[in-house]
Amino acid sequence: MQPRMQNPAMILDAMQPVGDMYKAIYAGGVPKTTLDLVHLRASQINGCSACVDSGSRGARKSGETEERLTAVAAWRETPYFTDAERAALALAEAATRMADRSDPVPDEIWNQATEHYDEKGMAAIVLMIAVTNLFNRLNATTKQVPQDWSS
Repeated sequence: MQPRMQNPAMILDAMQPVGDMYKAIYAGGVPKTTLDLVHLRASQINGCSACVDSGSRGARKSGETEERLTAVAAWRETPYFTDAERAALALAEAATRMADRSDPVPDEIWNQATEHYDEKGMAAIVLMIAVTNLFNRLNATTKQVPQDWSS
């Protein structure tokens, strides 16, 4: 497999600003494990193999279990996730599948998340969803090959 081109964010030297966004996201008070799950679920929905691979690798390095990683795609039907994680995953799905309904993120989903996260936490989750969707689109469009991006 060969990518069509190098990731556009790398070509245009946009990785530093993206790195700054990640720093802000991780400073929002949401557990890294939750943010990893949000990233993984959005990447699964978008079919971004590079992001699913890198997200799974990163989550494993942070101590996430194989049981939970393999269950993310079916999080509603498994007992492995907390109510707060479920709320974050529901928000990730709604915000990633915006075209699927006339009200992309219904109040019920938003309100459920705000029961578990304060404004900074909500900002962190929403920004993680947005950055993930950005990279999903860059990587899927340019057919990036899964690899260890941490090097």
